[in-house]
Amino acid sequence: MASHRKSRPAGTRVAGIRTPALATAALTSVALLSQTANASPSADDKPSLEEVEKKVDDLYRQAESATEKYNAAKEKTAKQRKRVDTLLDDVAQRTQKLNEAREELGRSAAAQYRTGAAAPDTATFLLADTPQDYFDQTQLMGRMTDRQKESVDAYFTQQSATMKKRQEATRSLETLTESQNDLHTAKATVQRKLSDARELLSKLTAEEKARLAAIEKRKQEEAARKAAELARQQAEAERRGQEAAQQESGESASGSGTSDPSATDPSYATKAEKALAFARAQIGKPYVWGATGPDSYDCSGLTQAAWKAAGVDIPRVTYDQVNGGTTVSLSNARPGDLIFFYDDVTHVGLYIGNGMMIHAPKPGTYVREESIYYDGESSIHSVVRPA
Repeated sequence: MASHRKSRPAGTRVAGIRTPALATAALTSVALLSQTANASPSADDKPSLEEVEKKVDDLYRQAESATEKYNAAKEKTAKQRKRVDTLLDDVAQRTQKLNEAREELGRSAAAQYRTGAAAPDTATFLLADTPQDYFDQTQLMGRMTDRQKESVDAYFTQQSATMKKRQEATRSLETLTESQNDLHTAKATVQRKLSDARELLSKLTAEEKARLAAIEKRKQEEAARKAAELARQQAEAERRGQEAAQQESGESASGSGTSDPSATDPSYATKAEKALAFARAQIGKPYVWGATGPDSYDCSGLTQAAWKAAGVDIPRVTYDQVNGGTTVSLSNARPGDLIFFYDDVTHVGLYIGNGMMIHAPKPGTYVREESIYYDGESSIHSVVRPA
């Protein structure tokens, strides 16, 4: 099966980042795609196998984009649910204390009344909205002790704070509901796109599937060739860097002195090694959208888990991971760096060196090692060093 994205014309690259290329034309409706999926060109205007491949790739790409939106909505929902629970617990505790204070003031008023003191009655107190209302209604401002006044003031202050917390909890509940709706929408979009892709593929004949496999094989061979060329260029750049360092310091090159000083940071190298060891241990596990392990992963779930194993917390989704470190050029990519793909930054892999990466490609596949050029050079967006 072909990769889930087709190469697109490259935009301008600046400091390792490719700026967005011109947007492609809108996709043909899914209904039309489903009706016209039977491969080869023919007199009845059925799409060619290449056209079907592109439509399937586009659907997978849309599904992965929706997956990252789902991941972001899921993370946001979890945080908001935790906040709502905290607020509701706080409101419950404040309400309990408020009720206790109300009962205590009521008992005090009743006791003063029994002893003949000119104290406000409990009914008047319970109907008051503010301390001043309470005092005005009973006309006992001058007769109350300072301690009594302080108790009443404290009660109404506590009441006001409790009401504000209740309002805050209500707003948070409304926001949580909105996030849950976003979550359900993103989930439905992923499921619909994957279903459409499966339907298209199910209509291919065995011969057409074999032709698709041949197309994919040629793409992999080209990707491997480009990966080997990148490895050669990186090795050459490192050699030149070592020679320059040797000339400058007069010391023999001992593996240090590249054009990228951060690449020799021993602490980063140690962490990267742990992240890569974790990622390699996941090879063969299935891609499942929204999954973060331990039995399955999506692309950003895998990179997050790998770096967490190295003691480094990175964000959950690609949109945040791409901003969570230092951007470096592709020529200076080092093992452990994150490689991001596509203008909308919806895919990520873990660079292992020599133009190769470990990633969770798409639904129906498994975590694997693959060339970073698996979907063409123009698909690479940027390289980020997370630690």
